[in-house]
Amino acid sequence: MAKRRRLSPVTALGAETGATPDTSPARPARAPIADLAGAASARSALDEVTGELTRARAEGRMIVALPLDAVEAGHLIRDRIAAADDELAALKASIAARGQQVPVEVTDLGDGRYGLISGWRRLTALGQLRDETGEERFGSVLALLRRPDSAGEAYLAMVEENEIRVGLSHYERARVAARASEAGVFPDTAAAIRTLFASASKAKRSKIASFVTLYEELDSHLAYPAAIGERLGLKLAQAIAEGRAGDIRAALMLAAAPDAAAEQTALARAATRPKPGEPKPGRSAPEVVPGIRMARSRSGITLTGPGVDGALLEEIESFLKRRYG
Repeated sequence: MAKRRRLSPVTALGAETGATPDTSPARPARAPIADLAGAASARSALDEVTGELTRARAEGRMIVALPLDAVEAGHLIRDRIAAADDELAALKASIAARGQQVPVEVTDLGDGRYGLISGWRRLTALGQLRDETGEERFGSVLALLRRPDSAGEAYLAMVEENEIRVGLSHYERARVAARASEAGVFPDTAAAIRTLFASASKAKRSKIASFVTLYEELDSHLAYPAAIGERLGLKLAQAIAEGRAGDIRAALMLAAAPDAAAEQTALARAATRPKPGEPKPGRSAPEVVPGIRMARSRSGITLTGPGVDGALLEEIESFLKRRYG
């Protein structure tokens, strides 16, 4: 009778193969509800972050990179007339070396287009750098997306940003107020000045209003209007109020000033009130006889020229005595 083989109970997995049995304590099985709770928590955190990013973008608190060509620089009538060559060159050098440090401000126009509110010099510098170097890093602009409630608020944002960063001339302030009014953004120029320069003193707003007169009467004749200082501008405004705008325009055309200094010299001469009997700026008294010019005014007659000498004065005196003596 064959001997039966006795089977021993297996106490551990791998005992028959010689493997060392795993004596570590068994891990408790993870309940399915715990997995669901963890996933829900992660999703909630992700939704919170996504929502905050969406709000930050909508509220203009998040900087975004936009294609340079997607930003319309002429969306608003610019307050800065032009950027000086040396200022723009310095800005370009800074951006080339350190990148764009301050974002521009834009508003979403839809269809992937954005209107520039503030940052015209930065946008211009980036565009020139891209054209000059061909480097891709200059092909986009860092921007804050703004949503102004009205066009007036957009203009206010532009003016405030430039006042803080660079400062505007009185002429530039007057020009943007007048042109915004012309575009229908404000009911009139006075309302534009009150809104755009609400933080300025009453005296400063009054001076800006005086410069509006210069814009209205001389803008197309001025080559360097932003260079006109406060004192000269107020004298010009007074001269215009006295009806001498035509004389000032004539003086500018005759001067054909090659630079800002020459133009201001011509303006200063034209703004000076002529003394009684003197010819007005930009005009010369007519020559009645060779060597003698005569100018008439309300207060009398003035004779000038090399022919006006002692002998002539004696003849005039003798004539007056004979006629009225």
